[in-house]
Formats: sequence, structure tokens, C-alpha cells
Amino acid sequence: MVRGAEQSESATAPVDYVSALSRAQQHAPFLAQQMCRFPDITDSLALGDLDHARSLALSAGAGAETVMQALRRERGALALVTAIADLSGAWDFEQVTTALSDFADAALDKAIAAAFEERHPGETPRGFAVIALGKHGSRELNYSSDIDPILIFDPDTLPHREREEPIDAAVRLGKRIVEILSARDGEGYVFRVDLRLRPSPEATPIALPVEAAIGYYESVAMGWEQAAFIRSRVAAGDRALGDYFLRAIRPFVWRRSLDFGAIDAITDISRRIRDHYAQGQAFGPGYDLKRGRGGIREVEFFAQVHQLIHGGRNNALRSGATREAVRALAAAGIIEEDIAQRLDAGYVLFRTIEHRLQMVDDLQTHDLPAKPDNLDNVARLHGLSDGSALLALLQPHVTWVGNNYDRLIQEDAIDQLSHDPEGLKAQLVGMGFAETQVPLARIAHWREGSVRALRSGAARNALEELLPALMAALATAPDAGTALNRLDDMIERLPSAINFFKLLAARPALVQLLAEILSHAPTLADALAQRAELLDGLIDASAFDPPPSVAGLSAQLGLLEPGDDYQMLLDRVRQRVGDKRFALGAQIVRGGADPLDVAAGYSRVAEAAIETLAQGTIAEFETAHGKVPGGALAILALGRLGGGALTHASDLDLIYLFTGDFAAESDGAKSLGATQYFNRLAQRITNALSVQTASGPLYEVDTRLRPSGAQGLLAVSFDSFARYQREAAWAWEHLALTRARPVFGSAQTRAALQAIIDETLATPRDGDALAAAAVKMRGDIATHKPPAGPLDAKLVPGGLVDLEFLVHVTQFLTRSAFTPDLRAALTQLVDAGHLPASLLAAHDLITRFLLVSRLVSPKSTEPPEATRPLVARACAVEDWDALLASYAAARQDISEQWGAIVARHAGGQ
Repeated sequence: MVRGAEQSESATAPVDYVSALSRAQQHAPFLAQQMCRFPDITDSLALGDLDHARSLALSAGAGAETVMQALRRERGALALVTAIADLSGAWDFEQVTTALSDFADAALDKAIAAAFEERHPGETPRGFAVIALGKHGSRELNYSSDIDPILIFDPDTLPHREREEPIDAAVRLGKRIVEILSARDGEGYVFRVDLRLRPSPEATPIALPVEAAIGYYESVAMGWEQAAFIRSRVAAGDRALGDYFLRAIRPFVWRRSLDFGAIDAITDISRRIRDHYAQGQAFGPGYDLKRGRGGIREVEFFAQVHQLIHGGRNNALRSGATREAVRALAAAGIIEEDIAQRLDAGYVLFRTIEHRLQMVDDLQTHDLPAKPDNLDNVARLHGLSDGSALLALLQPHVTWVGNNYDRLIQEDAIDQLSHDPEGLKAQLVGMGFAETQVPLARIAHWREGSVRALRSGAARNALEELLPALMAALATAPDAGTALNRLDDMIERLPSAINFFKLLAARPALVQLLAEILSHAPTLADALAQRAELLDGLIDASAFDPPPSVAGLSAQLGLLEPGDDYQMLLDRVRQRVGDKRFALGAQIVRGGADPLDVAAGYSRVAEAAIETLAQGTIAEFETAHGKVPGGALAILALGRLGGGALTHASDLDLIYLFTGDFAAESDGAKSLGATQYFNRLAQRITNALSVQTASGPLYEVDTRLRPSGAQGLLAVSFDSFARYQREAAWAWEHLALTRARPVFGSAQTRAALQAIIDETLATPRDGDALAAAAVKMRGDIATHKPPAGPLDAKLVPGGLVDLEFLVHVTQFLTRSAFTPDLRAALTQLVDAGHLPASLLAAHDLITRFLLVSRLVSPKSTEPPEATRPLVARACAVEDWDALLASYAAARQDISEQWGAIVARHAGGQ
């Protein structure tokens, strides 16, 4: 016997519990399992005592040891009662969805109460509310559905523990509530909880301060979020707080007048569903009842589009429930009564069959089974003879709803690139795509609207405007497939794509450069995904010039607007350093700069960042602690920064030092002894250089080369540093000093520090013992940090590390060429006849290869075939084969020279 759909709401056929139980037993394994779990409820249903069965279900959790166990039992029991009430015809569609939604509310309240009791025994839950969205918000939950809440809290009234910030308390409560509801155990789960509908879910905590949430919706929320709040209500927790929030954002949802942007957003919300899901969604087995052409979504969006247009001026149209909204639209004369009735009939049927699909195995599925046996099973659960009968029941409604929806979205379609798969394929072939599968899939993915950055109509309009030029550029890219996949990854990670697309549409020359970056440089593509505006910095041709001096860069990095504070300085430096580093990387990809010059540019940018942030941090620190009379901070760079040649991925090796009397005290309101003062200041500067702010990360800072390593003070006095180098430093520390360079401090302070370095390096020592120590050290590095592969130009035998050891040992053995610039030191050693001239070419090739590899193959693997010509060009050789040959020859030269030292000094310690 067919129930719940074609009978509309009159349901004149007698209620048949026996048939419902039999069909559930035969065709729904999940329901059969619940019948075994709850025999008393099954018996009550068999006797037709629905009220008693429901009473048993609501008390199924009695005696449970935990609230999690109780809720899972109640959920299973209620699932059985609801299904049989539905299948038997005892409940109509609205009674089914209301029962499911009300249980969700009750479960949330119990979870909130339990979470509060665990953290604040005896406290009444307050200051924390759950806003339900989607079908939960409209009390139309599916039989097996997620719930999509937004969690808000009031920092002034939410209880929290001593020394605990309200935001931390709210997040912990939220996590516990989600765990209580969604964690699976032997008794199943209660509800899957999806918190991604909150503002900027990638960046915000799971619970939001109420005023911050209100501010977001009043200022920056997008069109799809406006539509989402049609179906919103307070579901649990502090009702007064939830009501306050919804009242505050009501003007955002229900606007009395619409501008063109809002209208575009509304029509695009509906069009994006149709454009994607109409493709491959022909009615029949496998049809998606929710998103297919003529399905559930098209009824819901038809109602919501009209609500958004007219609801700002007519309160009667603001119902969250789809059926109520359709009836209200007809009553207001906005749609015809016949249309309303047919929409209603189709919606009830679709949702009823959706419930049947989900009853089988308690899965959140919306697809008609593609296999005939499975389709027959669902049909028989519904009371039909077979799958053909089910399709025949659905087809007229699907066809009518689809045709009705056609009329809604037919105007203003953007068709610069076809929305028809075959037409689009032909356009792509015409552009030059030899293979169209990837571009077709990517465009369909962007258009479907599931990507966060493309959820607004404005973003998708901007995409459609850009697509012809973008795809034409990608068609000519060296590796179009890779470029498209990286572009897709990038768009997936963007918070919003509007500005990115509009920038490219306005600057066609950047489109080609973007294609090259996406084809070749995953490192730069990742940076773009974090900050799409990085491309904006390439509009000015000066972006492809070498960076200015450190002083000039410092002036640029530290430029602030009136009223900007220290936190803003941290953000601005990160943004501007990101711009500079991205532009330098783009120079290599574009082929407009020698990687050796780019390495020097990376170094100047880093040094300017140190100068700017150290100065800003010192000024901030001095407001509380004053100055140390006679004392000043200095920063010593070592490694690649000391040598003035960074890669895109280099960290900063730093040592902090200070001048003056270590026993002195600062003169501020919060006085500190000199050692404590400069150690705290050094830590603040390290944080300024390394912590991630809203503008992202900056540099990794490594301070392990300081005296006594990680066990030593972060900052030591000049006197202590000099004494340590004379009396206690290991050979490797003296080797490291060959590339030491002061990068912060007054001219006088830097000169004094340089004098200590020069004195240390010039001190007579046992050259053979130092060489033996260096050989052992290089062996230890090879053991504990082996190369990633033969193209790991840094760590591979005959690579850059071997060359560095070779130069540094030769410097000490000859007591000459002590300059931190590795190439300059090598040049002096060659000129003096200590090393062969071939090492200069080896240095240049290996260094160039390292620089470009960090961009195109950051894991030191072989670059893709399409990228190899770029790598060869950057290394100043003819092609990839020539590069491999030159690389092998360079390694051989380095290995021979370093091997000679190893042969003489191995085992010497």
C-alpha cells in the first residue's frame, strides 16, 4: 500500500501498521535492526498503539550511564517510530519532519546541559545559543540528516573558568556538544553536525561572539548567506540570546529594496544549481532527488528566490518552511494557485521518497539507486510493486518542476563560454586544448557553486567574465592540465574570488603570467591561494626590477597609515614581504632575472624585515620597560642570510647579542635587569618575525647557533660572546662564523660585533684538527639528514653543503678569504690558487638549480617535463639533458675537491 505521497494530505486510506512493519523488516536493514533493539516499541506499533510507542521511544534513554548513550538510544527508538508512522500513513509529511526536527532541538538542549554540567556543575546554561539553519531551521529535517547550526555566545554572560577567556570556554563547550551528538560508538550517533555555514569557517572559531557575528552579517556577508537565513531559528540554548541575534540581522536577510547586485546574486544562486546538476542528471535510475533537474532543490530555490525579492516588504512571506512559503506566495498573488499546488505535491512526494532512500541503511543519500534490485527494494519499502512503478510515480512531478524552474532562470544567462558540455568542449578544442576532460571537469566544478570562494553571485559573474581569456591562456600553457588543477586548488582555498577574477579581467597580461606560474611553480601557486592580491603587485613593471637597498626596502616595509599600531605593523610587513618574495619568484618563472640576483634580493628583503620589525618591537618594548643605559641590541645573521643569498624557502639563522653591562637595569616603569631585558626583547623580535598573524606567516627563525645552543640564553652580551668563542666554542661554531654578518644594530654596534668575529676567525688554530672535525661533521649530516634524491642540490654528495664545507675548511687552512659571501670567498680562494677555477661555475650552477628547484620542485624531485625547459633556462644551459650533464659535472668537481680533504683528514679526531 502506497503511503505519504500521492494521497496528498487527506490520507483517506486506513492506517496499516502491520504492512509497514513487514516492509521495514524486509526492505530496510536499519529499521529491522531497530526492531530487534526495541521489541517493546515494535510490539506497541504492531498493536497500533502509536502514542505508547512514541512514549517508549522518548524514554528509551532512561537508565543510560551517560547522556551520549541515552541520546543514541532515544534517536534509534524515535527513528523506528517515525519510520513506521510514516510508512503506515499514521503521520503525514509535516508530522514526520516536525518529529525529527523537534528531537534535534531536544538533543541539542540535552547536549548543552551536559556540557555545561561537566564544566560548570550546578550552573544553568546561559550565554550560549544554537541557531539552526537549513532543513533543521525550517523544521523540515530529513530522516537521516545533518544539522547545520551556528553557535553564538555572549562573552559577558557565558560562564568560564578562572583565567579562561570566554572565547576559549565557548569553543570547548561547542566541541563537547558536537562530540556528544556526532561521535559514533556501538550504539551509533545522534546527528552529524556541520558547522561550516558559520562566517569564514576556515578562519573563525566554531563558536562566535554574538556582536562579532552581527557585525559580519551587517557588513561583509554574501548573497548565499542571505538566502541561508531564510530558514533560521533559535533551536537550543539561551533563547533570549538567539532571539537577539536573529532580530539584529533581520535587516540583512529581509531587505526592503534590492540593488542590482543583490538581484544578480539571487538569480545566480538558482542558476548555479541548474547549470551543474542538470548535466548528467537525466531522470531515471541514479537520479539525484535533491539536486537533479526538477528535484527538491528547485522547489526550494523557486520559493526562496521569490521570498528574497518580496519578503523585505511583506512579512507574511518570511516562513522558513518550503511548503508554507509556497502557500504564502500564492496567497499574496505572487505565484498562481495551480503552480503552488503542483510545487507542493511534487515537494511532498520527493521528500517522502528521499526518506525511503534514507530508511534503508540510515544514510544521508538522495540518489535513486542505479541498480535495478536496489531500486526495486526502495519501491517496495514505499508499497509499490517495483522500481518502474516508482519512476512512473515520480516522473510527471520531476518534469513539471523542471519546466517551471526553467522559466525562473532563463533570463540574463551569461554565455561567454557555453554551459552545454558539448558546446563548451568545442570551444575548448578551438582554443587549443588537446585534452578537454580536465578543463571540462574544472569549469563544471567552479560553476556548480560548492566552492566557498564562488558561492556569491558576484564571484561567479566575475568568473564567467574572465573564463574566455583565462581558458585561452591556459590552453597555451606548457602544462595546461597541471595549471588547471593548481588553479582549482587555489580557488578552493580563497576566502573570496571576486577581487582575484576582476583583477585578471582588468589586466589581461597577468593572465598569461598566472598560467606560467600555475604550470611551473607550486610554491607560488600556494602563496596565491593564501593571498590572491599578490598578483596585484605585478601590475607595476617595477616589480620585475631587483629590490632596492635594505634601507630603501625598510622604508617601504615600515610605511604605516596614521593610527596604525604595532599589530598593524606586523600585518603590513607580512603583506609587503609577501609581495616582494612573490615578485622575486615570478622573475625566475618569467625568465627575467638571474637566480643568483634573485637570491641576493630575497636576502635584502629578509634583512629589511628584520630591521623594520626589530625597530618596531624595540619601540613597543621600551614603552613598558624603558631602555638599558649603555646597552643596545645587535642581531647576527649566519648561514644563507649571513651570506646574503636566500632561497624562497630559507629560514633565518640568527644570534641575538647586546652591548653594555649585563648587571645594569632598564629605566622603565617595569624595570628589568639587562640580561632579562634583552632576552625578553629577543623573544619578542623572534615572534614578530615568525608568528602567524591574520596576514599569514613570515619567516621561520632558527636560533640554535647561539652560544651553548638551545640550552643557552637567547641573547648574550658581547663580552660573553667573545669569551665563549675564545674558550668554549666547538669547531662547527667557528665554521659557522665564516658566514656571520651583523644585520641589525647601530653602525658602532655592528663594527664592534664584526671585530669580535674577525678576531675569532683570525685566531691561530690547529688547521688539521679543525679539518678533521669538519669531515666528521659532514659525515654526521649525511647520516642524519640524507638527500631527498639525486636532485637535492643542497644535500646530495657534491652538492652545495659539500661546497660550503670545502670553502670553509680551505679558509681556515689558508687563513684567508674570510668573507660571509660564499661566492666572493670562493673567488678569492680561486684567485689565490687554493682551489680550481672550475668550482666557480659549479657553485653558480648548483646555486641556480637550488633556487629554481625551491619554486618548481620543492621536494627536490624531478620537475615535470613541461617545467624542465624553464629550469634549464634559469640555470643558463641549453636544455634539460645539458643541465643534467652540467649538474653531474659540477657535483664531480666538488666531490673531487672535498674528497681530497676527506682523504687527508678522515679519522683525524
